[in-house]
Amino acid sequence: MSDINETPPGPVFDDAFREQLLDLFRWRRDVRHFNSEPLAASDLDDLLNIMSLAPSVGNSQPWRFVKVGDAGRRAKIRANFEACNADALGDYAGERAKLYATLKLEGMEQAPSQIAVFVDEDTEAGRNLGQKTMPETLRYSVVSAINILWLAARAKGIGIGWVSILDPVEVGKILDVPEDWDLVAYLCIGYPEEEHIEPELQRIGWQDRLDISNFVIER
Repeated sequence: MSDINETPPGPVFDDAFREQLLDLFRWRRDVRHFNSEPLAASDLDDLLNIMSLAPSVGNSQPWRFVKVGDAGRRAKIRANFEACNADALGDYAGERAKLYATLKLEGMEQAPSQIAVFVDEDTEAGRNLGQKTMPETLRYSVVSAINILWLAARAKGIGIGWVSILDPVEVGKILDVPEDWDLVAYLCIGYPEEEHIEPELQRIGWQDRLDISNFVIER
């Protein structure tokens, strides 16, 4: 008779699974072009449940999600993007400025679902474990959760776009969240209008993908 306290065996991931996983990584894209098909509420909730499986420092689970469905709040956030984007354009000159002006950097008008992701840096969960010397690990934990969401969505044929050209304080005010929540990401979620394995910014000539050897050093 086996011991009832025996640790169950872990899963076995074969070569075929690993190849599919690599395809998932390759096809994960920042989507800015969405079609009008809405997401089922159950699909969105499933993605958030999967997202909550992410690791977090001290098991603090510091992510906070706001589903943004109100048209008035969405309009204010998009207006904030437009103001911030116009300001960012001023950082470029010449041909680079012309190219920047043509970029589509958000999909807020088309994306059927939109979620603002915050970090609660005052959470009592986790009891401050692992945060004394690097308190930013709370924010890193939220970013880890967003990456899991991105991959889980791609596996369902759903696309995500991360809008970072926003004033985080203003977005928090627009969404009326607690003052101790800080915005990490504003995500547009829906079905992609088109599929590409290469990043859009690479296709249009903004930035090529660099070889990993450029970023590895030895000591």
